Amino acid sequence: MNQASSSSVPRTPVKEEVALHENVSWYRSTKVKPLLAVVAAFLLVGVMAGCAHYPVNQPLRHADPQAGYRPGNLVDPGNDDQMLLLLTFSGGGTRAAAFSYGVLEALRDTPVLIRGRERRLLDEVDWISGVSGGSFTAAYYGLFRDRMFDDFETRFLKKDIQGDLARATLFNPINWAKLFSAYYDRSDLAADYYNKHVFEGKTFGDLLERSTPMIVINATDMVHGTRFSFVQQMFDAICSDLSDFSVARACAASSAVPLLLSPITLRNHAGECGYHLPEALVEAMKPPRDVTSRRFDLANNLMPFLDSRRKPYIHLVDGGVADNLGLRALLERVTLRGDPWTTLKEARMEGVRKIVFVVVNAETAIDDKWDRWEKVPPFGAMLDSYSSIAIERYNMETVALLSESFPRWADEIRRGRCGSGPISTEPGSCGDLEFYLVQVKFDALDDEAERTYFKRLPTSFVLKPEEVDRLRDAARRILSKSREFQRLIDDLR
Repeated sequence: MNQASSSSVPRTPVKEEVALHENVSWYRSTKVKPLLAVVAAFLLVGVMAGCAHYPVNQPLRHADPQAGYRPGNLVDPGNDDQMLLLLTFSGGGTRAAAFSYGVLEALRDTPVLIRGRERRLLDEVDWISGVSGGSFTAAYYGLFRDRMFDDFETRFLKKDIQGDLARATLFNPINWAKLFSAYYDRSDLAADYYNKHVFEGKTFGDLLERSTPMIVINATDMVHGTRFSFVQQMFDAICSDLSDFSVARACAASSAVPLLLSPITLRNHAGECGYHLPEALVEAMKPPRDVTSRRFDLANNLMPFLDSRRKPYIHLVDGGVADNLGLRALLERVTLRGDPWTTLKEARMEGVRKIVFVVVNAETAIDDKWDRWEKVPPFGAMLDSYSSIAIERYNMETVALLSESFPRWADEIRRGRCGSGPISTEPGSCGDLEFYLVQVKFDALDDEAERTYFKRLPTSFVLKPEEVDRLRDAARRILSKSREFQRLIDDLR
């Protein structure tokens, strides 16, 4: 009975059972593993996208007008306190960075006699204000000084920065995941790249330890269109500590060209640190208000930043939108402090005799080919023309404003230093004061073809090595032939 029953049930040989089990396992693994891999990949992207976030600027517990990264805390005892030398570096991508680098090389190679000591004119620089491409040159020199002349070309000027960023965006799956985040975008990726490959993780605290020159990196508030400078005075207003802030991130904000790059975001902590408006701006806001004054305009522009409930976030784009020369930071500082004499006293420069502005302008040429076309120009041409014209006209107005301010500033400084009595302007007297405005721009070149060549170089972050070298050489030649620069050198001798 049992034998009959057992013989009636078909049995699979042991070897066949093993083979069947292996086939089923293989089938399942070939189907399940890819599916698991896809699911894991999507989970990884989701996790990384959720985790990716821009670095948050730290809050400030107490706004101390004597602390942090500000001019009064950057004093070099070796500098001549009778000369104030200020440089401004315009925007314009690698072209602007290379052009301003050539100016630094020229100042390095210019010996001057300061109180019986021979010094490089570069060592007398007190302030460098940079925008977009020019901010990289300014920041790199501020952090690394003479090392710049050894490695800035290979690390930045002659490197395909734009290509590196494109490859990091297109071919790195980790960055794909990050860019899915609503709190991390193209400029954040660029800032991470600059931090690692250009600025070595340095912060404004590192700049503070280097003393002069003061490096001012400028961006633009996307919503209100006002200039935003990375100095502690501005960070006091939003109750934030600049010392821990990345220099690379500031440069990324300064060069965040609208449409091509995303804004850099800051948290606004205003109202948490006991910040008070400077007295000059408080007076400007009191009725009856003079709405035509620059002081009122500056105070009015600052007001939105003081209300963190209505403006909890600050989105910054390219500094060239508000001021492509980096010159407004200097002009508005005088307005902010009330007058040039107060500004000098805060910077501990009461004994200054020579105030020198070197404005490095790598502006583009206006494309006039459309004047010879009957067809309606395309949208891209109109947008490009609008931005070029606006920047050039604003540049001209800014330089004119600076030049026209010199006589008034001279009078205010002399009155502050000499008092209300008769003022002598003889050498060594309290009224001994001279202003210099040195412009380094392509228009100074005699050859029209050469001017056109430089003005039509792209404003991207990639140039051919020979183009970088030609820009450096042009800057040196323009500066050496400048009549105003030669007047300064003669006076120093």
